[in-house]
Amino acid sequence: MSLINGRIVAGEFDKEVNEFLVHKVKNLSTSSALTKKQALKLYNYLKSHENDPGGQVITLYDQMLLSLSREELNSLICDLEEIQDLYH
Repeated sequence: MSLINGRIVAGEFDKEVNEFLVHKVKNLSTSSALTKKQALKLYNYLKSHENDPGGQVITLYDQMLLSLSREELNSLICDLEEIQDLYH
């Protein structure tokens, strides 16, 4: 497994199942898995909204709202670019 400790996201990439296991988003612990398709969909959405002046709000577990400033949004985009390189 490859450990990733990005600016916004931390976790590990499981090569056998081709998923990124998310352990932390910002300062919140979580336990989620991102498939290649999910990571790309999230990346494309954030990329298309990266210039929104108010940032973005994402959810954890479809319940907990997590606000991202514009700087944090750009950091998350960079983290996702690094993660996408690991998928096969």
